[in-house]
Amino acid sequence: MIIKTDSMRKLEHDVDLCIVGGGMAGMIAAISAAREGVKVLLMQDRPVLGGNASSEIRMWIRGARGLHNRETGILSEIEEENIYKNPEVNHSIWDSVLWGKVKAEKNITLLLNCTCVDADTEDGVIKCVKGWQLTTYTWHVVRAKYFADCSGDSVLAPVTGALYRVGREGNAEFNETIGPRVSDKKTMGNTCLMQARETSRPVKFIPPEWAYVYENDEDFDVVVGESAKKDTDADANCGEQEKAKAKKARRTHVLGTAGTNFWWMELGGEDDTIHDAEEIRDELLKIAFGIWDHIKNRGDHNAENWELEWVGFLPGKRESRRYVGAHILTQHDIEAGGKFDDVVAHGGWPMDDHHPAGFKASSGESPTLFHPAPSPYGIPYRSLYSKNIKNLFFAGRNISVTHAALSSTRVMATCSVIGQAMGTAAAMCINLGLSPDEIYTKEIKTLQKKLLDAGMLIPGMSREIPELTLKAKCNLEPSDISLLFNGIERPDKAGTVNYVSLPKGSDITLEFEQETELTELRLMFDPDFSRKSISGNKKLKMFTLRSSREFEFDPIKVASTLVKAFEVIADGKTVYSTDMNHNSLVRINLTGIKAKRITVRFLETNGCEEIHVFSCDVR
Repeated sequence: MIIKTDSMRKLEHDVDLCIVGGGMAGMIAAISAAREGVKVLLMQDRPVLGGNASSEIRMWIRGARGLHNRETGILSEIEEENIYKNPEVNHSIWDSVLWGKVKAEKNITLLLNCTCVDADTEDGVIKCVKGWQLTTYTWHVVRAKYFADCSGDSVLAPVTGALYRVGREGNAEFNETIGPRVSDKKTMGNTCLMQARETSRPVKFIPPEWAYVYENDEDFDVVVGESAKKDTDADANCGEQEKAKAKKARRTHVLGTAGTNFWWMELGGEDDTIHDAEEIRDELLKIAFGIWDHIKNRGDHNAENWELEWVGFLPGKRESRRYVGAHILTQHDIEAGGKFDDVVAHGGWPMDDHHPAGFKASSGESPTLFHPAPSPYGIPYRSLYSKNIKNLFFAGRNISVTHAALSSTRVMATCSVIGQAMGTAAAMCINLGLSPDEIYTKEIKTLQKKLLDAGMLIPGMSREIPELTLKAKCNLEPSDISLLFNGIERPDKAGTVNYVSLPKGSDITLEFEQETELTELRLMFDPDFSRKSISGNKKLKMFTLRSSREFEFDPIKVASTLVKAFEVIADGKTVYSTDMNHNSLVRINLTGIKAKRITVRFLETNGCEEIHVFSCDVR
């Protein structure tokens, strides 16, 4: 039977919040909003979640420098799940962890393989967006109260009229020293990463005829500052002021889990990283296969037994369009520590300004300049919503920042905590009937309180302990009680660990004056900020995503400091127990339980000899 139709299928959706872009920022924003009870639709143009961290691109997740400045919240929850389920650090399993986290939220509708192509906007308000889902040949029209652009490329900007910027500001505009004297449209470029695997036998490689040829290691010479690390894969320069002391180094092509991920195969910053993406990708593939030919066939790189495991055919982007919000975060804001009254997230990566020419920069130029940034510094809420579109939020590398500030805020762990802050704020707008700006003027303290309670770090702030907990009688010593209830859930620079250390089998008991109706027990265990018990590999200690893999590979482990087995007892009756915990932040629903005494008994860790508890409180 022949069926003739005039158009493709069209489905319509009505939700509270529509998020475009399912990278780390968009995915975490969706989860955080859904947990606040709002109906969310997440539109992602790829078959997997995670963006630059997904199996399609495989960029490491990086964030704030410093032992105890690690990003927490939903990002920690996701990584802890990955460590537990994926000790061999398989990227497909990582994809499944991300997908599973989103699908577990009943308030999220997930549209994969769906590209946002248009929007209807009236009087500065977005009414709906339109997406094309290639796999089902279906148009999806999404109406929502609020929209969030986490696409990285700010795809909603040109179709809604939202204000945005492209390129590098001239020094005079914001009195910045990073960047050119005169503004231009140059950006940081795109990279196609690659990974290799060591085998037990020799492996040949025949390069494609279109690959570039790099005969000598000198083809990878660059200039770095005197204070740069010897491993130029990590840091390449420390600022323009070091040029007088510059010396030659080499783009590292050392293989292994602790080696390079070839981030320096970068192009497109002098072009248009959006509209020229296909041509940029073609050039990057010629470079990538040429570099692998060089490693295997030209010179001695100890690579006889190594095989090319994977090459990314989808470029990872660093920079394109940036929205203009109620505040534009600048180089000076970061250098001053981001001390705003509306701080909702933190950064701490250096201002890592990549050369626009990338791999094609001359050998006398550095591929990236590292300008110091304090860690942590604050990121304001006002940089997360549009200046001129009334119901538009954004999170990720497209927030309201200058190019100089972007060079720090763009890394994915920072984008992730920005996403959690934005998703929570958007949910508050919906639940309270307020505009984004009214959240700033009326409810910013409430937003900060919610984020701290969700386990996030806000520099200079501590979590508020519930009144019910503070009124309860606790069985611990006064010194331990002060640590347990100080609202700080990580060690500090002064060396205070801020957790209570207890023997296995011991308990924390909270006793109330009378039988009390309870709603939730909240526990924060020690995630091992040192990362020593998770991996001995310096790269995997930063975040558990790998690059190339040696033949002898040590699997990652659940942090030994995390409590594995514990039970919750209400007036002598066990109401919860587990022997499989692998999360640092644990929230247990106690709705319907009335008790005069709550006891948490800690039975076993994942290897540590003692129990470490940052917080234990009830509502």
